[in-house]
Amino acid sequence: MSRVLVLNCGSSSVKYRLYDGDEVRDKGTVERIGEPGGGPVDHETAVRQILGTLDLSGLSAVGHRVVHGGERFGEPVLIDDQVLDAIHDLVPLAPLHNPPNLAGIEVAREALPGVPQVAVFDTAFHRTLPEAAATYAIDRDIAERYGVRRYGFHGTSHAYVSRRTAELLDRPYDRLNTITLHLGNGASACAVAGGRSVATSMGMSPLEGLVMGTRSGDLDPTIIFHLRREGGLSVDDIDDLLNHRSGLLGLAGVNDMREVLARRAAGDPAAALAFDVYCRRLTGYVGAYYALLGRVDAVTFTAGVGEHAAPVRAAALAGLDRLGIAVDPARNEGQGDRVISPEGAEVTVCVIATDEEREIARAARQVAAEQG
Repeated sequence: MSRVLVLNCGSSSVKYRLYDGDEVRDKGTVERIGEPGGGPVDHETAVRQILGTLDLSGLSAVGHRVVHGGERFGEPVLIDDQVLDAIHDLVPLAPLHNPPNLAGIEVAREALPGVPQVAVFDTAFHRTLPEAAATYAIDRDIAERYGVRRYGFHGTSHAYVSRRTAELLDRPYDRLNTITLHLGNGASACAVAGGRSVATSMGMSPLEGLVMGTRSGDLDPTIIFHLRREGGLSVDDIDDLLNHRSGLLGLAGVNDMREVLARRAAGDPAAALAFDVYCRRLTGYVGAYYALLGRVDAVTFTAGVGEHAAPVRAAALAGLDRLGIAVDPARNEGQGDRVISPEGAEVTVCVIATDEEREIARAARQVAAEQG
């Protein structure tokens, strides 16, 4: 039975899963890394602590989540020195995420020198985007020089959930058109045609697209110039504002949708507006992706908000009945992986729990087997 360890190093956390085949043998999350009074001082220390607590005998591979693969990496790859150098080179495109990803890789390579290490990239699933979807309408030479294009993120989640949707509906994956909505503290939409990403809401960075916990999502670029010229904000100030002090937090004062819903129910107008802005953006993306796909078989919600916030699901798809998209109120209030559209609906609406670590383990196992 193939044993695979998955390390998912975030900006301030490390999530790990140890699989025996498809069964999870051990799992956990180390949080608040590098925070005063928090967890371990850095990601290297956190990963060493994790490795020291696990039975790692018989490992066939270690799978690492890497956020940004740029234009070079369109598939999971076996990590060698050249791959490691390339991931280092991509740090300017993902300065908050690729460094902790690298830290996990370097510690695991040192601790487990005989075990294949596999990089699985968030951006890889979106390498199938048509050029018209990946290209921004700016000067071509400047875009090429600085790597300005749509890369997309949450790829492992969108890949896993779109595949699970096909399994849930007992439909061939390569014939299913799905709109997947990954709604967590970070959020993104993806149009998947026959197992291929053809449109996604996040762009060169995870800032573009949907309203998120602390990120603004789509906005007029002139806002940045206006804040610089009229408000005197520095580039770093604006970066911090749009990534860490916007979205639900900026609108409602809290970044947790559960708290937004509670405040909205209590009559808080700021929370009500935040909810409306959040759901309106979702509705717009679903409609746009329906037009791009031409035919939609399923809309699937996933991640923390997508899996647990029934009011968000209902509001996001309200008014789309003429597209064959509707939510059954009773089914919407249920639990677990399920269909929440009415019986016989033209478009099936699903709720499916994402499992990025399982997708990484699957990819790592496959790459290691091909190398072995």
